[in-house]
Amino acid sequence: MSRRYFGTDGVRGLANAGAMTPELAFRIGLAVTHQAAQRVSHRPRVLIGKDTRVSGYLFETALSAGVCAMGGKVLLCGPLPTPAIAHLTTSMRAEVGVVISASHNAYQDNGIKLFASDGFKLPDAEEAALEDLMDSAKLDTKRPTGVRVGRAERLDDAPGRYVAYAKATFPSDRTLDGVKVVVDAAHGAAYKVAPLVFSELGARVYALGDEPNGENINHRCGALHPDHAAREVKKRKALMGIALDGDADRLIVVDEKGQVVDGDAVMALCATRMIRKRKLRRKTLVATVMSNLGLERALEAEGGKLLRCGVGDRYVVEKLRQKNLSLGGEQSGHLIFMNHGTTGDGLVAALQLLAIVTEEERPLSELVGEVMTRVPQVLVNETFEARKKLSQMPKTGTAIRAVEKKLGKHGRVLVRWSGTEPKLRVMVEGPKEDKILVMAETIIEAAKKDMV
Repeated sequence: MSRRYFGTDGVRGLANAGAMTPELAFRIGLAVTHQAAQRVSHRPRVLIGKDTRVSGYLFETALSAGVCAMGGKVLLCGPLPTPAIAHLTTSMRAEVGVVISASHNAYQDNGIKLFASDGFKLPDAEEAALEDLMDSAKLDTKRPTGVRVGRAERLDDAPGRYVAYAKATFPSDRTLDGVKVVVDAAHGAAYKVAPLVFSELGARVYALGDEPNGENINHRCGALHPDHAAREVKKRKALMGIALDGDADRLIVVDEKGQVVDGDAVMALCATRMIRKRKLRRKTLVATVMSNLGLERALEAEGGKLLRCGVGDRYVVEKLRQKNLSLGGEQSGHLIFMNHGTTGDGLVAALQLLAIVTEEERPLSELVGEVMTRVPQVLVNETFEARKKLSQMPKTGTAIRAVEKKLGKHGRVLVRWSGTEPKLRVMVEGPKEDKILVMAETIIEAAKKDMV
């Protein structure tokens, strides 16, 4: 499906340049309010949250103006995690939820992503219809006047509402009394709420990345730089470190030894425990094609199975909804617990992990070491002038089949084009890293011949 503005996770780019301008934000505000007005008889409610980038003020104002210009009611939440906006959209009975954030990107970028009234991200078809509406003159002939012009107000208790929601996902018969936790909020959207969630459950929190200035979001901290949290974990002798990204929809975990635990290992631990408690629907976990083969084997050892989908948390959610499953995620740290929410939530995921560690009274490093053995994995990228369908690259296909034959059931090959640039990505998993690296490079060399 051809897109003009929206990518795999909303609109994103350099703030106040290219497509990412206040003019575009204003058109989005107009369009989502007009669409919502066709579905409801009352004044459409649009809930808006953001992260801590300095350009957030610019886009918050432009979006609000667009909503009001189409007669909607704006509920401004200020800096809050993306999953908080998804939750509040449903709990406040809003027609649309809007997040102003560029997630893990540097502060110069910004983005806009949308949630429907059910708390899920808009499907591709609805985003395409929204783009058509934004580019049409229809919006300019439908604007109300007089008392029908919209208005905006601040939802002052939005942070408290989200903190209460997140805490409620932790087992009610347990506390975190006496537990030391390092929380790195990346100077981002969770800088206020993240420390509160854990401290109100009884934990002793050592907060990092909680002093945003509009320019330091994700800078040498958070999920992109977990070494910051790792040093603090070892210094404080903490049980766990929790490193969030700029909008707090994903996390990277650090164990008590200061070692980084990736999303695959976290999913393996959570999924196997849910299987044992008969809480993982159909004993099936959803993960992307990038997740390690070791995750698949960990599930099989517990009688479960892994269902793979395309790269991107929205595709994980789509598969979860399609198959009516309860848990999914990405290697990068997006974890979706469908019993608790509609999108990835770093704080909720961290609480589920803390529940396991405190219940079993064993260090995270031990639990992870037992549940999953990571299969060596290499990723080799090659950029070309343009892309070509893999079906039209015979030498590449021959090389892939040869590698798959050598690996047999002991490994896996994944070859795909990047979604944003003409970059071919070759991932190979197998018993020995030096050998699979040669295999990946062989596929790249074949691709070069096909691209001549």
